Amino acid sequence: MMPSITQTTGAGNRAIVTVIGHDQVGIIAAVATMLARAQVNILDISQSIMQEFFVMIMMVDLAKSSSGFDALKGELNARGESMGLKIDIQREDVFKLMHRV
Repeated sequence: MMPSITQTTGAGNRAIVTVIGHDQVGIIAAVATMLARAQVNILDISQSIMQEFFVMIMMVDLAKSSSGFDALKGELNARGESMGLKIDIQREDVFKLMHRV
């Protein structure tokens, strides 16, 4: 039996990446390439187009990341600005606290 994601990836190593902006070619490729270069594994991804807006949420595993969290956040934010998007990353525990009902 294969272990589940939660068994192999501690919650403290996971983060949520959000991408919002006008739809354009290459958004998923650009974000996925940045994450791959930093040795960040994409665990889950959801994306959709809402009217003319592209919206994507990814759960990622930072356990083997070659970049520090703050450096990765800065790189994602900068890439978002260069593409006219809002790209952000939050640690999973912070995300959960911010979005509790």
